[in-house]
Order: sequence, then structure tokens, then C-alpha cells
Amino acid sequence: MTFDDLHLGSILVSTVRNAPVLIFAGMAGLFAERSGVIDIGLEGKILASAFVSAAVAYLTQNPWSGIAAGMLVSVLLATLQAYVAITQKGNQLVAGIAINIAMSGLTFVVAQYIFQQGGRTPDIGSARLFDVVLPGTAAIRDVPFIGWVYAHLIGGHSVLVYLAFALVPLVHWLLYHTRFGLRLRACGENPHAADAAGVNVARQRYTTMIVAGVLCSFSGAYLSIVQSGFFLRDMSAGAGYLALTAMVFGNWRPLYTFLGCLMFGFFAAVQIQIEGVDLPVVGRLPGSLIQMVPYVVTVIVLAGLMAKSVAPKALGTPFVKSR
Repeated sequence: MTFDDLHLGSILVSTVRNAPVLIFAGMAGLFAERSGVIDIGLEGKILASAFVSAAVAYLTQNPWSGIAAGMLVSVLLATLQAYVAITQKGNQLVAGIAINIAMSGLTFVVAQYIFQQGGRTPDIGSARLFDVVLPGTAAIRDVPFIGWVYAHLIGGHSVLVYLAFALVPLVHWLLYHTRFGLRLRACGENPHAADAAGVNVARQRYTTMIVAGVLCSFSGAYLSIVQSGFFLRDMSAGAGYLALTAMVFGNWRPLYTFLGCLMFGFFAAVQIQIEGVDLPVVGRLPGSLIQMVPYVVTVIVLAGLMAKSVAPKALGTPFVKSR
């Protein structure tokens, strides 16, 4: 394969299919951190929900039962994280990292114990979520450009892809145009003022963490039930951390966080496309070097934008009610 064989269309379609993992996790982290809780445990919740979703979908041959089971375990982890951070007022970074490390090992051990396939689950086969074919696809498929955009770029994706993209305006509306969003943002910016206004800060943060757990579960389910069709050890490959980076890139705002997720999804698609390709001047790059692309972009983004990003003022600070 040569450089000329690369197709922009394939990269765009791959971008759309890569982005949902980051979008769900990014919106989950956004909810948690706008309420004042650092959610560095996204990676662990993605792994846990990916494993449970794949295992239950395989055993029941029903993708929706797998998604529901993944949601349950993600919410349980989010609740545990909230208990440590909110009720016990523990170190939020340590709690999140502990969840990441524990789930990285535990999912592998449990998968090996149950399925005896080297720490992965069997292929879930027909339990994978099917792609949606939009109405009228066959009629306009052969129309130049428009037919391709409608059939492949807009259509032909799993229902979770459409849910991820629909989630962005919904989160924006919830945060900036509802009472729930106003209280949530107040807890992250000035919890004492929110408490004085009658907001139960602890309850608001718990609720937000549960919502974050639900959203994060979709990332894991998408990885195992849509993209791969099975669970593999550490298959999230840093998606939780990339989602946090997208959130910093987006200055803790839904629309800009979404753009950050698309950016990382695009570079992940480029990474896949250039494997085995003879590039101009440099020739064929080693696979290990190509796999570094998204993470190099992450470092560049953090180095360039960290100073310009303004986090919620009470982020990471346990709330102690004034007497």
C-alpha cells in the first residue's frame, strides 16, 4: 500500500466510529468534575463495563442485557468512588487511580477464571449490536458524494454511535439551561454558596457521579459489543485518560470537549490508516511508532492548553458544611 491509497473517506468514517468511546467517557468526566469531583477513574470503569457487557452478552446472547449489566457495575464503581470522595472526604486522585489499577487486574483474572481463554471473553457473535440502515439508503446510494455521505458517514453505524452524538447537545442543555445544571455547576464552583442557597451538595455530587457511571458504561459496552465483539485485557488502551484530556482541551464545556474527542478519534483513525503505508520521505514507519500518535498528540495538547484551561474552582476539594 502506498500513500496515494489512503482515502479521506475511510478516515472520516473511522473517526465517527472511534469517537463514541471518548464522547461517552468525556461527558461522564464532565458531569463529575463540574460538580467538583475529580474523575480520574474513567479508565477503570470503562474496563469493568466492557468486560461485564461482553461476558453477559455472550452468556445471554442479548446485547441489551450486556449493556445493562455493564451499566450496573459502572454505577457501583462510581458510587464507591463517590463514597470515598464525598462521604469520607478522601483523596480523589488516589481513589480514581486505585479503581483503574484494580479493574485492570481484576477483569483479566475473572475473565481467565470464567472463560479460560487467556484473559479474554469468547466472541459474542450474533449478540453484537447491528448497524442501523437509514431509510432511503438504497435509493440514493449511487448519487455522487451525497449517497456516500448518507449511507456511510451518517448511516451504517450502531445505535450507540447516534446516542453518543445526540448526547452532546443534551448535556449542553442540561448544564446551562436547567435547574439541575445550575446546581451542579454551583457545587463545582462555590459549594458553600450552593449550600447557603439550599442545595444539598453531597446529594448533588452523588447524583452526578451516578450519571457519570451510567455514561461511562456506554464507553465500555461500545468497545466490547460494537467495535470488537469480545473483551480483551486493557482494551480501553488509555481511552479514559484521552477523554480527560479532551475535557481539559474543551475547558470543561460539552461542545468543545466533543471537538476534542473528535480530534483524538481522527488521529486514532489516521494511526490505523498509515500502518503498513509507504509515506513520502520517511517511508514505512514501525508499528510501535505509529501507535504513539494519539499519545503524542495528548502531550502536545496538554502542554499547549493546560495553562489556558480554567477548571471548576472547587474541583478536588472535599466539601465541609459550615456550622
